[in-house]
Amino acid sequence: MTAHTVGIIANPISARDIRRVIAKGTNLQLTDRANMVLRILAGLAQGGVKQAVMIPERAGLRTHIERGLHQATLDNITMPAVRWLDMPVTSTAHDTLAATRTMRDMGVAAIVVLGGDGTHRLVVKACGNIAVSGVSSGTNNAFPPLTEPTITGIATGLAVSGSIPPSHAFQANKLLEISVNDTQDIALVDVAIVQERFIGARAVWRPDSIKELFVTFADPSLIGLSSIAGLIQPISRRAPFGLHLTIDKQQAAFNVMAPLAPGLLTPVPISHHCLFEPDKRLIPTSVRGSFALDGERELPFGDDDSVSVTLKHDAFNTVDVPRCMAYAAEYGLLRQPLTQPHHQGEHHE
Repeated sequence: MTAHTVGIIANPISARDIRRVIAKGTNLQLTDRANMVLRILAGLAQGGVKQAVMIPERAGLRTHIERGLHQATLDNITMPAVRWLDMPVTSTAHDTLAATRTMRDMGVAAIVVLGGDGTHRLVVKACGNIAVSGVSSGTNNAFPPLTEPTITGIATGLAVSGSIPPSHAFQANKLLEISVNDTQDIALVDVAIVQERFIGARAVWRPDSIKELFVTFADPSLIGLSSIAGLIQPISRRAPFGLHLTIDKQQAAFNVMAPLAPGLLTPVPISHHCLFEPDKRLIPTSVRGSFALDGERELPFGDDDSVSVTLKHDAFNTVDVPRCMAYAAEYGLLRQPLTQPHHQGEHHE
């Protein structure tokens, strides 16, 4: 596979969990998601990408995308050649994991992800050393930046085509490693410990069920569980440490009014918070409950289980869209020479 092939993981059903039902969020329609993919493809083509491979699905997204690609051909708009992976479709998280592993084994230069924190977490779990480029379309979008898909496509194309030095094109990211006995998993933004040991509705949005919170970064301008930390002690994505909070109404030092979901503001009682360093194995104070990874319950544990949380620095790479576009502007990567004008009135014998 050529270095100019990019994988695209577009989740057709992101942003449809209970947080959207109880809050004031809206769902992206299939046509909106397809238009976002088409804008990504247009940007990739501008950045020099000739081919793209996509995850298959059953929701109808492919039909809308292929219709848009056909119209682009009629309009003489350059787009990458798109190929759909030949794989079973289960309409579960397994599809994202399987498609990402296939793209990794194919040697794609980068994977553009269209989804929320959960979709991005699955891709990072399976992508190996492949760089990820995120586009927000989920309920809580703390990890993927709110960047226009066209710009994400251009930056990704310029990054993988070699137009921008890797030192400018890519950014190293932190993640949290979670261990329950011999089972390990990851989170990109936050790990919450909730008191319930059952999984049930995976999304976490009730603060009275949360006992502890670990975050890789904390941005007060975002929503979701990490917003709790962001409103207490902001931490950048590049900072070499994370933040640990304990949530206890009986021993609270103060409440923080946090936007846990779109339009849902809730007081959260904070009893303690402190920074923690990379590679330090942290043992939660809670002896039973469930780990919620990037807002979704995944791993239950009890008194007899061995559990830990560890921050990993420089764990995976993403395309640094702002730096890519700044480099493109500085070095004129998107400038085009003017064609020679035709001078009327000139006659050549």
